[in-house]
Amino acid sequence: MARKDLLDISSLKREEIDLLLDQAIPFKELFTRSVKKVPALKGKSVLTLFYEPSTRTHSSFEVAAKRLSADVTNFDVRHSSVTKGESVRETVETLQAMRTDYIIVRHSRSGLPAAIAAQTNASVINAGDGAHAHPTQALLDAFTIKEKFSDPAGKKVLIIGDILHSRVARSTSCILKKLGVNVAFLGPGSLNPRNGPEGIRRFTSYEDAMKWSPDIVYLLRVQMERQDAPFFPSLREYHRLYGITDARLEDIRKRGLYLMHPGPVNRGVELCDAVMDYERSLINDQVENGIAARMAVLYYLKPNSNESHM
Repeated sequence: MARKDLLDISSLKREEIDLLLDQAIPFKELFTRSVKKVPALKGKSVLTLFYEPSTRTHSSFEVAAKRLSADVTNFDVRHSSVTKGESVRETVETLQAMRTDYIIVRHSRSGLPAAIAAQTNASVINAGDGAHAHPTQALLDAFTIKEKFSDPAGKKVLIIGDILHSRVARSTSCILKKLGVNVAFLGPGSLNPRNGPEGIRRFTSYEDAMKWSPDIVYLLRVQMERQDAPFFPSLREYHRLYGITDARLEDIRKRGLYLMHPGPVNRGVELCDAVMDYERSLINDQVENGIAARMAVLYYLKPNSNESHM
């Protein structure tokens, strides 16, 4: 199952997903050891190319690569020739001359990581492209869910929020469907497109969605930066209709539901402050599991990576 790049979830076969999720387990076990590094990518070079700001994804990839003993270079777009008008193609040609082994790309333009992958011999990993895909977020989400439900098939995940602009909603719902999970979307009609993946229920009422009896509630960040027109009256109104308020959190606690969020969290919009102390919140688990999942991806894309380095 040799693969050069990871650009989306839809192109992954089920056996590849299972392999990546299984591989993340021993990598996470490293976190409890006194020495948290293995020589799996010793001598390999990883370059991060982020045209959009990122904290969690960027730092997670950097930690993952370093724990695999790779050399990491962070390409600072703000201080590069990009600001002088250099095209992405010219930038990639420059990086190709450096003989880097991996290029991790985040860009506001959908499809750009795939275009870069076609221009370079390096393994390209999509760290988020526009509203298109975020495959490693989907993998870490699936890994987090499998820690709670070893066989998640048949479980129900309700994804709430800005579905229209969310690459997380697209990628995570795709991987969950491949794992046999039932997925539903909840959000304002203006942000919950009717033309989407088949087999996903759509709700516009929180109360109706909860009658569906989800096992996990997955909250999306409201992406104001991608909204070029008002899609709802106000953030306060959004929180009242679709956010996890104190009263809804109490109901969620009684139901024993798990809560997830890809971060960063808009407190008072998607959720109330008390969610951060909720015993079944998996938000911190997602952050930790992001490192293990991305280690698994880097290791999987390494040429001749069948030999174990664990």
